[in-house]
Amino acid sequence: MGASETELDGFSRTEFTHGGSTRAVYRAGEGPMVVVIAEIPGITPPMLAFARRVIAIGCSVALPHLFGEPGRDPERRGARSEVADVMSSIGPACVSKEFTVLAAGRTSPIMDWLRALGRELHAEAGGPGIGVVGMCFTGGFALGMVADAPVLAPVLSQPSLPFALTGRNKADVGLSPADLEAALDACAAKDLRVLGLRFTHDRLVPPERFETLRRLLGERFVGVEIDSSPGNPWGHGRAAHSVLTTELIDEEGQPTRDALDQVLDLFRTRLLES
Repeated sequence: MGASETELDGFSRTEFTHGGSTRAVYRAGEGPMVVVIAEIPGITPPMLAFARRVIAIGCSVALPHLFGEPGRDPERRGARSEVADVMSSIGPACVSKEFTVLAAGRTSPIMDWLRALGRELHAEAGGPGIGVVGMCFTGGFALGMVADAPVLAPVLSQPSLPFALTGRNKADVGLSPADLEAALDACAAKDLRVLGLRFTHDRLVPPERFETLRRLLGERFVGVEIDSSPGNPWGHGRAAHSVLTTELIDEEGQPTRDALDQVLDLFRTRLLES
């Protein structure tokens, strides 16, 4: 049995079609639905480990396959293979018409497919609504889905689009003005709490982006910023990036573990206790 099949044990592969686009979706668990949108290089073992933590609290999980090879473990094959997997995934994603990576004030076209998926999954799983976790390349998608999907628990983990190449991009949240307004209206109407996670020295997720979210959402935005400055007491490097997966130190008292617990508590409060 290959590595991918082993890591995906317990997840069923389905397909979802919308707008002429069909993609695989990996699903597991029972209860209200949480959509976990993978970071590059894709649905890796650390991503699946996070998904299993969500399942353990009583939720269903769906992982749409947007890039990479599901279940592939680049770390198992060494650092060079890990870098190669990231590069082989990010290249096609950057040139794909489905992702807006450079322009500010624009929504990635893949958002229409994700919102339709969210509506379909909620209809199947039931419950008060769905949770969404976006990470890195897909981090801001969680807020974008709020605009036109039954999202009650959005989590933006290290939201990295658009790439922070200009001052405007650094402050941008990756949505068109119309979609941003719809998302803000939905947050107010549903009394949502939007959870954002980043390391303080992560150049891919500049502080200006969280400042924008605080300005737009006020107290509805909870920004968790983990110290990754030189000499920080947690030993996080300046390049620390993936809060819930590869950089997670799963020990009591660790700030990444605290961030994970906040995510799970959000799902419990909005999806399981409503």
